[in-house]
Amino acid sequence: MKCMKLYPNDTVALATQELKKGDTVEINNETIVLLDDIPNAHKIALQDFAAGEGIRKYDNIIGYASRPIKKGEWVHEHNEATGLGKSKEYTYDFDPQTTIMPGSSDETFMGYLRRDGSAGIRNYLAVIPTVFCANGPLEHLSEIAKEKYPMTDNFDGIFPLTHPYGCSQTGYDLELTCKILSGVIQNANFGAVLIVSLGCEITDPVELKKYMGDYDESRIKILSLQNCEDEFETGMALIDELMENVLSDRRQPLTFDKLHIAMNCGGSDGYSGITANTLLGTLCDTMVKKGATMNMTEVPEMMGAEHLLMNRAINEDVFHDIVDLIHNYEDYFAKYGEKASDNPTQGNKAGGLTTLEEKSLGCTQKGGHCAVTEVLKYGDRATKNGFILVSGPGNDLVCVTGQIASGAVLTIFTTGRGTPCGFAGPTFRLSSNTALAKKKPHWIDYDAGRLLSASTSEAVDALNQELYDAIMSTVNGDYRTCNEKNGYYQMGILRDGVTL
Repeated sequence: MKCMKLYPNDTVALATQELKKGDTVEINNETIVLLDDIPNAHKIALQDFAAGEGIRKYDNIIGYASRPIKKGEWVHEHNEATGLGKSKEYTYDFDPQTTIMPGSSDETFMGYLRRDGSAGIRNYLAVIPTVFCANGPLEHLSEIAKEKYPMTDNFDGIFPLTHPYGCSQTGYDLELTCKILSGVIQNANFGAVLIVSLGCEITDPVELKKYMGDYDESRIKILSLQNCEDEFETGMALIDELMENVLSDRRQPLTFDKLHIAMNCGGSDGYSGITANTLLGTLCDTMVKKGATMNMTEVPEMMGAEHLLMNRAINEDVFHDIVDLIHNYEDYFAKYGEKASDNPTQGNKAGGLTTLEEKSLGCTQKGGHCAVTEVLKYGDRATKNGFILVSGPGNDLVCVTGQIASGAVLTIFTTGRGTPCGFAGPTFRLSSNTALAKKKPHWIDYDAGRLLSASTSEAVDALNQELYDAIMSTVNGDYRTCNEKNGYYQMGILRDGVTL
């Protein structure tokens, strides 16, 4: 198979290998002679286009011809332009016949039940600073603690989550930092957290506690560097107290309404929306039917596909929340004189994606066919089960941290170009193409590129089941993701304000 057409009404096809000018391809029993070299995963014009005419993929407009295009030409940024730029008005058109509603199940997973009713799939001890000034001592303290407390069957290790924030902030920007720090600290994957404060920062423990509410002081303790003589001796004494509880934790059977999973993507290519995100969308449908919470973010990468999400809003209130989500991000870009349509990166374009609309239509495949049950502001915690949207930018580190702060205990991350990054917990990574999975097996947990060669419904079903089994093995602690094996953990926070 040299190329593929995704939907009957599409006006471009996807090259599934490198093609040369003069080659022929067969689409719907029609032979098309290629007028250009076509890179792998890039688009082929299936008709002539007049300048300004819409180009269709995923059965939606992905952009407009910026000049006349001939059938058989390569369609990319030299002849296609985005249609984004003006704010839109939306109408609500919910179809219950094609939308999957939240369900329930007696099926269980093995997790750690926390005092607040949330459930972790790991039992880590995290060391988290309130401010960047504490990063150095914190990392050294973590290394000392790792030597004393190795991993066990019921303890998944100690790691620091350093960051460059926590001082010289004010107003809304300070509020975002405090909300995210609070949410990450209280994530259910952490059997315990040692908060490390310098002692004079703007996000000191007094300020942070305003956002943490009624927290378990036997599981969360605070070390103030300026208020002790030997921070390593004092810090280890606090870690010893915390570990008394952590080492007694055990997994137990829990129903799926306790399971919260984040979905994200980065380094996307032309296959991402066709293989990895499509398989993840089917998984999302399955998990939501069983009662789980699945969240998705990256608001800029909803633009161009936002109407699909809006029409899956579970009610009109949620519909208006999604409209506000999009308009608020349009205002955010406008405030700084920037355009959301600049989101696709050089790597995205090299991988076959041209416009933000095309990228978004592929990105939103992760949500399957699920009703949207809730829309969260950045830093807020989830209150609903089902498929929820979390406000956040297209930046992987910042938005995944927001998803984890909302309560997610596993991040499923799709990529076409490849990335080794881990976040504040287990990150299960799918490659959109087999070449990447073979090249970077120490980055990739699952090869979704095999979907391209799945020629029967049975073969597709087998891949969907294999992915579900792999995710459940990860959830139950039987499989450790590549980022866990590599020890790659990090966090980031959205900055939106002045630096004092």
